[in-house]
Amino acid sequence: MDYKLSEFTRMHDEFINDWNEAMISGDTSSLERMTNDYYVAFFKGTNEQPIIFNRKDAVTGMRQSVKQMLGANKRFENRIIRLKNNNHTVVFYEQLIYKGAELLSRLFTIEDWQFLDGKWMIVREIEEPID
Repeated sequence: MDYKLSEFTRMHDEFINDWNEAMISGDTSSLERMTNDYYVAFFKGTNEQPIIFNRKDAVTGMRQSVKQMLGANKRFENRIIRLKNNNHTVVFYEQLIYKGAELLSRLFTIEDWQFLDGKWMIVREIEEPID
């Protein structure tokens, strides 16, 4: 398990670097590591139902938001990685987006990853704003 954790952590570090590259270049192709049945749920408030996007809509939204935020910096803080088994990992972190000194977004994020066909893929994500 230690080897798998180390292997996954290296891959996730690269994923974080890919995010920062995308925020400079606008190219999100290296971030599109989602399974075909991937979905993301965005929670807005305690009493509101989440907004759920499928893979196609999530990729389209990601491409648009990266282009709108070119030059911003995305930070992944307080990251915790937990292997459920050799082929299933969950990552928890605080996602911060800065443009210059201005904090644009602060989200609590949970990513669910699976090792499929020789590579790590995101199966689902949960996003919730932090006040």
